[in-house]
Amino acid sequence: MATATAAAAKGVKDFVFEWEGKDRNGKVVRGELRAGGEAMVSATLRRQGILVNKVKKRRASGGSAIKQKDIAVFTRQLATMMRAGVPLLQAFDIVARGATNPRLTRLLNDIRQDVETGTSLSSAFRKHPMYFDALYCNLVEAGEAGGILEALLDRLAVYQEKTVAIKNKIKSALTYPVAVMVVAFIVVAVIMIFVVPAFEDVFKSFGADLPAPTLVVIAMSKFFVSYWWAIFGAIGGGLYFFLQTWKRSEKMQKRMDRLLLKIPVFGDLLYKSAVARWTRTLSTMFAAGVPLVEALDSVGGASGNAVFLEATEQIQRDVSTGAALTTSMQTTAIFPTMVLQMASIGEESGSLDHMLAKAAEFYEDEVDEAVKALSSLMEPFIIVILGGLIGGIVVSMYLPIFKLGQVV
Repeated sequence: MATATAAAAKGVKDFVFEWEGKDRNGKVVRGELRAGGEAMVSATLRRQGILVNKVKKRRASGGSAIKQKDIAVFTRQLATMMRAGVPLLQAFDIVARGATNPRLTRLLNDIRQDVETGTSLSSAFRKHPMYFDALYCNLVEAGEAGGILEALLDRLAVYQEKTVAIKNKIKSALTYPVAVMVVAFIVVAVIMIFVVPAFEDVFKSFGADLPAPTLVVIAMSKFFVSYWWAIFGAIGGGLYFFLQTWKRSEKMQKRMDRLLLKIPVFGDLLYKSAVARWTRTLSTMFAAGVPLVEALDSVGGASGNAVFLEATEQIQRDVSTGAALTTSMQTTAIFPTMVLQMASIGEESGSLDHMLAKAAEFYEDEVDEAVKALSSLMEPFIIVILGGLIGGIVVSMYLPIFKLGQVV
């Protein structure tokens, strides 16, 4: 392994090799190893007492992007196996082989090799911040220091499963109306560009004045036909610019997060989900023995909203100067009364993590109910909007025909 490390330091590109051999007891063993070449793999395995029979370079395969759900499943599997007494390195081997995503397999093998060379598990995770955030690494580090890694991995798995569930519910609630709006725009564009011009040709043969609604629709159709490229380009470019600005500009993020919380119906859903994530994160960190001031470092970002992030930073400053958590939370004026009361009871009774977990469960249930109510509300609302829009265009096109029938 030292050879592989030295090669990497000299700039030699590493590859992943699949190997098969026999250990000191004659048992057939298999695995994967990252190295600069087959000779390095063989040398490393010989030092481990393994008689190598076969070494094969693994073909590079792309695989899909690693999602938070993949990390949540991995955490649950790792926690389960460690609770069952499976050694850490062997647990990584089992999870990596069972992973269906090649990218996840490569990630887990990289972490396993770091741990095998003496790196702590938390340090190995910190090398991949795209997949393991500060909260994740801090909890693993606390588990390693306290000798309770299995218990904290189990807490992490619960936390991630809850977080993924909330995000999926929010996405499902927002995806439906957005998808319908996109389809509606496409349908209207097709009607304006192809259907209305055909009706216009028919109307020219009537030789009569057209009703005002029909003239308006025809004028809009002519604009679509003449400038469809500009309309689609402006919408696509504007949307791309808006999303990029939202993603990269901190000021834009704060403004949009504040605005989103004020939107009727959707704002309440986003607010409850932010409260649920905030309380769930702080409960998990505090239960792991992380000091409150340090725990607050990860809580604000985990809420997924800049308003809560700013409030958390203010709470952290207040708590670091000796203020009570509940008092600091109350000063921000963004937390619901129930959360403040639960936090106050938790501080007084010494069970802050338990009370915050109860508050998180309550608001997670509230998010469930809000999503169900929103889905029921959006369906008739969208049907009315689409029916009025497309129906209005159709009626406008048939008005001249109706008038012609009355004349006849």
